[in-house]
Order: sequence, then C-alpha cells, then structure tokens
Amino acid sequence: MSDYHSFEEEEFQTQFTGKTLRRIITTLRPHWKFVAGFIGAIILVSTFESVFTYIAKTIVDEAIVPSNSNRLVQLVTLYGTLAFSQVFLVFTFIYLCGLLGERVQFDLRKRMFNHLQRLSLSYFDRTPIGWIISRVNSDSERISELISWGFLDIVWAVVNMITALIFMSTINWHLALLVAFTLPVLLVVAVWFKNRILVEYRQVRKINSQITGSYAENINGVRVVKALRRENANLAEFAQKTDHMYRASFKAAWLSAAFMPCVQVISALAVGVVVSYGGSRVQLGEMSVGGIQAFIGYITFMMWPILDLSRVYAEMQRSIASAERVFSLIDAEPEVKDRPNAAKVDTIAGEIEFDHVDFYYSADKPVLRDFTLKVQRGETIALVGPTGAGKSTIVNLLCRFYEPKQGVIRLNGRDYTELELESIQSRIGMVLQTPRLFSGTAKENIRYGRLDATDEEIVAAAKLAGADAFISGLDKGYDTEVGEGGVLLSVGQKQLISLARAVLAKPDIFIMDEATSSVDTLTEALIQRGMESLMKDRTSFIIAHRLSTIKRADRILVIEDGRISEMGSHAELMRQRGHYYRLYTKQFRQERAVEYGLSAATGESESEPMYAK
Repeated sequence: MSDYHSFEEEEFQTQFTGKTLRRIITTLRPHWKFVAGFIGAIILVSTFESVFTYIAKTIVDEAIVPSNSNRLVQLVTLYGTLAFSQVFLVFTFIYLCGLLGERVQFDLRKRMFNHLQRLSLSYFDRTPIGWIISRVNSDSERISELISWGFLDIVWAVVNMITALIFMSTINWHLALLVAFTLPVLLVVAVWFKNRILVEYRQVRKINSQITGSYAENINGVRVVKALRRENANLAEFAQKTDHMYRASFKAAWLSAAFMPCVQVISALAVGVVVSYGGSRVQLGEMSVGGIQAFIGYITFMMWPILDLSRVYAEMQRSIASAERVFSLIDAEPEVKDRPNAAKVDTIAGEIEFDHVDFYYSADKPVLRDFTLKVQRGETIALVGPTGAGKSTIVNLLCRFYEPKQGVIRLNGRDYTELELESIQSRIGMVLQTPRLFSGTAKENIRYGRLDATDEEIVAAAKLAGADAFISGLDKGYDTEVGEGGVLLSVGQKQLISLARAVLAKPDIFIMDEATSSVDTLTEALIQRGMESLMKDRTSFIIAHRLSTIKRADRILVIEDGRISEMGSHAELMRQRGHYYRLYTKQFRQERAVEYGLSAATGESESEPMYAK
C-alpha cells in the first residue's frame, strides 16, 4: 500500500488558509459580471428586507396606535408592492449564484485535467491515483459549493449587518451603537470556532483520501485480492480507516453544533439590551413602541444569516481544505519540461546516443551508471537482463519521461533537452507489457494512435499488426465495444490492438517493452510478424524476457546493475558462452520441458540447442 498518511501530512504543512481563500476569490475574476450582478441583487434584497421592517415600525406608530385605517391601507399596499418586486430579485441572485459555482467548477476541472497532461511521469509514480481522482471530482465540487452557497451566505450576512445597522441608526443611534458592540464578540467567537473546525476537517479530508485510495487499489486489483484471499485483511484495514474518520468527523460535528448556541446567546444578550434600554427611552418619550419592535426585528435580521452561516460552516471548512488540495495539484511543477526556446523537430530518425548517463529514482539507489550507447538509424536493439537491471529505465529516458541526472542523451546529434518534449514523444511509438485500452470501440482505440486517421488507415494498420483477423470476427467488427480497460478482450487481443495503434502513429522510433510476455505462442507469432512490419526501416528497442523474440535484433545488450555487461548479435553472444548464453539455454530447456512434459530440473532428454553451436 502507498504511504497515504505521510504524503497528505507533508502536503498540508505547506498550506495557509488565508492564501487559499485569496486564490479561491481569484477564480471568480473571469466571471466578474456574474459576481457584480449577484452582489447587486443581494444588496437590493437586503435593503428591501430592512425597508419591510421599517414599514412595520411605521404601521405600528402611525396606523395601529392612532387607529388610522387610511394610513394602514397605504402602508400595507406599499409593503405588498415591494414584496412582489423582491421575488424577482431573490430569483436573480440565487440563479446567478448557482451558475457562478458551476462555471468555477468547470474551470477548475478543466485546469486540473490540462495540468495533469503536462505533469511528468514521476508525479504519477509518487501520487496515489485515488488522490488525483478525489481532487478532480469531489474536491472541485466542494469548491463549487463554497463559491455558490457559501459565498451567498457570507455576502448575505455582511450586507444584512450593514443595512440593519444603518436603519437602526436612523431610529436611535445610541441604541444602535450598543447593539454594534456585540459584533466584535461574535467575530471573536466565529474565528475561534473556524480555526478549530478547520483543523478537524483537514483531518477528515486526509483520512477520506486514504479511503478513496484504498477503494481505487482494491477495486482495480480485485482479481489479485480474490486470488490471494485478502478480503478479510482488506476489510480490517478499511474498518480501521473508517473508524478514524468517524472519530474526526464526530469532533468536527460537535464543534459545529456548539457554534450555533454561542451565537444564539449573543443574540439574546443584544435583545435584552434593546428591551431594557429601549423601554426606558419609551417611558421618557424618546422612542416609540414600534421603534423597539423594529430594533428587535433588525437584530433578528442581522443575526439570522450568522446563525444560518453556522449551520453551513462545517461544509465551508471542508471546502477550504478541498481547495488546498486542488491548488496543490495545480501548483505541482513537471520535472521534465521544455527549456526556453526549445527547438521543434520534424523527425528523430537519426542517430541516438547515450553519453555517460547516470540515473536514479532515489539518490541512494542508482539505476543506470555511466551508461553509454550509440544506436544507428534503422537499427534494432534488444535489451535483456534481470528484473531491476535498468532496461525499462533506458527506454523511459529515451521517451523523456525522465531526464538523466548526469550525462547527455542526443537525438539527431543534439542534446534532447534542447528539443521540444512534444516533438520527441510524438515521434516515438511504444507497446507496453500490460496493454492499456480505453472504453469505446476497437476502431476508436486504434485511432488513439493518430486522431485524424481515416477508417481505411485504421484497417490497414490493423492488418499490418496482425489484428484485423480477430477484429473482423467480432460481433460488430471494428465497431465492437471493448469494455473498460479492454476487459471484454483477451490479453493477446488487447496487445494486438495496442500494436495496431502504434503502427497507425507511424513513429520514427519503436519500443516494445515486454509486449509478448503475457500472451500464448500463437499470439506471440502474430505480434512478432506485426513487429517485423513496424520495425522495418525504423530504429527499434525491444525489451523481452522471452529471448526467442529478439534473436533477429541487430544488437542484443545484456544489462546488469545499470551497465552493459555483454553486447552483440544473437550468434555472437551464443559463441561467447557468457550470461546471455546461460539465459538462453536455460529458457530453451524450460520451454522444451513444458512442451514435452519433461523435467527441466533433471535435464532428461535434453540436448544443446542448435543456436549454441
């Protein structure tokens, strides 16, 4: 399992809520017209609400107390007219608020997806896929909720407090000043709760990422889980994670629940001040009964959005924590990127040179050491050696998924870090050990190699790769759905489609990384024929454990401990009777033992292969 805890902990140690809030606000800049319309509508609605309270005061003082029916009709008519107008304004600001949240969410998801295309392979090596999915999906959705309904609550609360204080000042500014003194107390309480709740919900989000990662690993690896009977162990691990999340969520929920009563106590104190002080002013004739009623209404009007804000406060803190995670993804810098003024090249079919290259994934574990190799145009190079020797690293460096720590790789005689990354990678075709297909049809998966290819070109590529026969035999031919990850096809069929995809791309350099290790002998023969067609007049690299697939290579390199220990053609290496000879003869005997049901261990009925002579 990946070390989710340490990764998440390191991430949150570098984040600051104030900076995050400012960055969330910057996401609104492209949509400033919606923001302006939204704020304008809220100001009008809040003003209308304050006017309604003031009209209610006037009704008491000028119509009900003096029993003036004509004045009562006038004021009620005015009240009804304003209430009808307010309906349109409420619809406007809620609509604009929701639309604003959806637009920001779309922008963030697009920005994250585009950025993920630019990130180096090393980012995906060290970042669990569950975290990435969680950021793009659920975290961006939480930011959208903060922008829409959280933003609405915040603006609504601020505008209501301002308009309420303005109208209270017109009635009695002394009493309005006393009520205003409660706001700093409320602010201190809100900040304290905000900080405590944020800490707890950061913990909740961290554990949620661990759970998401656990989901992704166990679902993607369900066959391994079933085969190794890991269900009970996985359930125990999952139960432990969910228990931790429950405890953190419980503490955060308790703090959120305690916030509302605190605000209610402050509101009750403010009402008590109004009744006590206002009552004495009424007796002195300095205030009216309607004025006291209006003050109580304004206090409720001012405190209600804050009470409502406390209800959604926990969700707002979750959104801030989610924003920190989203921005950490957006801020991730690709380790491999174009230099300023990098040159664009139309072909990389010339000489390839590894000049004293050193490479490591971690500094204490070197993978390649002083690796030097020159490959001529059209040459086929095979790489063999034990697992972990550095074979795949060589082709990964060639594709510039990574760059050398020391030394230089040259293409067409130039340091390839001086060339555009896209120019290099668009001219390299690669077929991997584990073929990767996408949901869709066989035709769409082959077209992935070149999106502007015609149907005729797709069929031609499939024929060249040896995939046409089985594709034509499917229920709908090239329009047959392959399922998610190609689950409806066999491994060999998926590999043939991957090969056809590489053929369609017409690469200058072709790489086969263990492409035949998981297929049967018949499919291997089909793949080999497709490889021969594709490698014709192209520079090619083949990594294989099945040594029978590389006998025709121009040069075979035996890689041990990041260096070339042997190099030559198949016949030359067999005559040397070195490491390659021992690998080949051992594999040959094992294959014959399997074929004839003999014992490879005893060597019964074994003879030296003709290739060794």
